[in-house]
Amino acid sequence: MPGSLFATSDLHSSFSENRRLIDEMHPESSDDWLIVAGDVDDTFCKIEKTLSLLRQRYAKVIWAPGNHDLWTLPDDPLQLRGAARYQALVQMCRENDILTPEDEYAVWPDQSGPVTIVPLFLLYDYSWRAPGKRTKSESLKYAHETGVVCADEVLLHSSPYPDRESWCSARLKETERRLLGLGPDVRTILVGHWPLVRQPTDVLRFPEFAQWCGTTRTADWHTRFRAELVIYGHLHVPRTTYYDGVRFEEVSVGYPREWGKRSRPPKPRKVLPK
Repeated sequence: MPGSLFATSDLHSSFSENRRLIDEMHPESSDDWLIVAGDVDDTFCKIEKTLSLLRQRYAKVIWAPGNHDLWTLPDDPLQLRGAARYQALVQMCRENDILTPEDEYAVWPDQSGPVTIVPLFLLYDYSWRAPGKRTKSESLKYAHETGVVCADEVLLHSSPYPDRESWCSARLKETERRLLGLGPDVRTILVGHWPLVRQPTDVLRFPEFAQWCGTTRTADWHTRFRAELVIYGHLHVPRTTYYDGVRFEEVSVGYPREWGKRSRPPKPRKVLPK
């Protein structure tokens, strides 16, 4: 029986300070599992290096992609874009015995009964618009005027889909199909890079950034799909909140300029047993 379930995200391993944190990440027991909720790094080889290292240490590693993982940088030897890049990441994870959103879901034997861990890849669809903006074009225009524009607009390609919201729609449809197939009594841990509900973005310094953070279409997923726990990252605001009685854990490490201000360096968070 596993010891404890840990979770982290937004490791951004290209930063030397973050690399030291990763080097210090070790399980408390040989039976611990680790969830990695995206943004491991910006280039394919560094993503593999970090995930494979963590897999050598933890009994099981479960990964869900973040936007940085899906970027195609000009200096990345792997120049695959969009869905092809995602599939290459999935294949790499499988070769390293790391579970992905495309694999059979692992079941955590919690003290209160089994819980199915569901890694999600959903993206966003610009439905969380800037305050007061009614359309995607208005919201994006406002973001460009304020200078708060996600690098995804340049680096995260959607091919073969015409745009990221079309890719998001396809991912939502496929993921919903799999979740509905779990049955009405299966309890879940939903794991994604982007938050399922918009409320966590209320603390963002620049609220217009929320349009790159999720979709209105998942607003009820934590209750609809019987989540005991929701794990996410992306916002770089690690904290515990509750929505509709469900615990949400934002588990990001973030950039050194962010976590360096805290009293102690970030570590993977023990999410179960709580």
